Amino acid sequence: MTVDSINKKEKLFPTYSGSNDSFIALLNKTSKVICNWFSNAEKLGPLPIDNNFKCSVPDETGKSTDVLFSEIESLIYSSFNPVHPGSLAHLDPPPLIISILGDLIAASLNNNLLAHELSPSISLLEESICKWFSKKIGFTESSGGIAASGGTLSNLNALVAARNQAGLASDHNAVFLISEDAHSSFIKCTLIMGLDKNNLIKVKTDNDGCMDIIDLKKIIDKCYREGKKIFSIVATLGTTIRGAIDPIEKISRICKERNIWLHIDGSIGGIFAITKIPINGISHVNFANSITINPQKILGIAKTSSILLVSDIEVLKNTFATGLPYISSEDNFLNRGELGIQGSRPAEIIKLWLGLRYLGMKGIEDVLSSSIEKRKFFEDNLSKEQYELCSGPLHIVSFLPKSMNKNESDAWTLDKRISLMKNNFMLSRPLIKNRYFLRAVLGNFNTDRTHIKELLKLLH
Repeated sequence: MTVDSINKKEKLFPTYSGSNDSFIALLNKTSKVICNWFSNAEKLGPLPIDNNFKCSVPDETGKSTDVLFSEIESLIYSSFNPVHPGSLAHLDPPPLIISILGDLIAASLNNNLLAHELSPSISLLEESICKWFSKKIGFTESSGGIAASGGTLSNLNALVAARNQAGLASDHNAVFLISEDAHSSFIKCTLIMGLDKNNLIKVKTDNDGCMDIIDLKKIIDKCYREGKKIFSIVATLGTTIRGAIDPIEKISRICKERNIWLHIDGSIGGIFAITKIPINGISHVNFANSITINPQKILGIAKTSSILLVSDIEVLKNTFATGLPYISSEDNFLNRGELGIQGSRPAEIIKLWLGLRYLGMKGIEDVLSSSIEKRKFFEDNLSKEQYELCSGPLHIVSFLPKSMNKNESDAWTLDKRISLMKNNFMLSRPLIKNRYFLRAVLGNFNTDRTHIKELLKLLH
């Protein structure tokens, strides 16, 4: 297809000279469709009623924007809507409006975080934001970080750096330890790093869903007896099923004594560490060598927004820097593509920067505090006589009627999830200790006590 075959009235790219009025018209039209979808969320529910969305693939000739807009609208109205106050299943809150604008700006600039010359202002912005986060959690001046497209990549960056720092990059006896309730993405990390499933060792959790220190010590001693070399212990700051926090201070002490890299997967709860909100177990994150933080999971930064912070930025340089012979580099600037696995990266940091600037520390704490308050309100009003609760100090709670076995929990959670969906409440169904529970994530800023009371009525 040639450029001439496209409708002459429609521009392929923004013009470098003259008016971009046609582009403005498309932006306005798109904004109206999206805002109408948001405005109708309460009526439509968290999930689309019609699941018959048909994906149209490219034809031999290009389509006009008029044709595409009908398909865009179909796509949007067939999507999950996080704006609905009953969207309580996952860590996917409504997007901050200012963050949506950040996504538009990032796409429009189309700068590449691979190198400074391809993203001069945004490279400095990313460096500054990562430095700001590092200082907020108590890291020293030698610290820094890198943004990535999701927590899995941030955790992978940390583990690769930890293994390299330990001098075990090609050692098949290299292992790392996580709790049995740690995120499933660490299995992916193991595969990507070329390790066997036996190189990922799981530590038992206690009755509160936290890593068991006694079992951790036993496993460490066993590893040394068997000739295994531990390059990292991963502490979870907010597990996905109940928001539990591993005993970071005790784990950090063990890591220091044994000279083991401590990584904290703070994808869920790490953002609380930059605030003064009192959360049990969240102190001493500055004892870690690295920590993943995902502001997208509760602050409403449009996806994706994940950062890896390290206590010593030189470790990332030593691990990932290869040189970029096709890029002109200035001596006083580091190309950000040499600090992690990803090379080309979009300017996603703009979304985070705008969100943080717009909220300020008070706004950040208001959003986070409200989620904790909602979880407490839900727990306080859920019948303790009727339900078994699994929760932690954050904004996640899983629950199940007492004394149910596996088969009973399978049936009840399936039936209850369907009945709740009919009332526009979307909860998830995690597997905990071989039984299914229902889980509510109270991080939706649009959810208020009225909605929670309605949910509680449906559960009692």
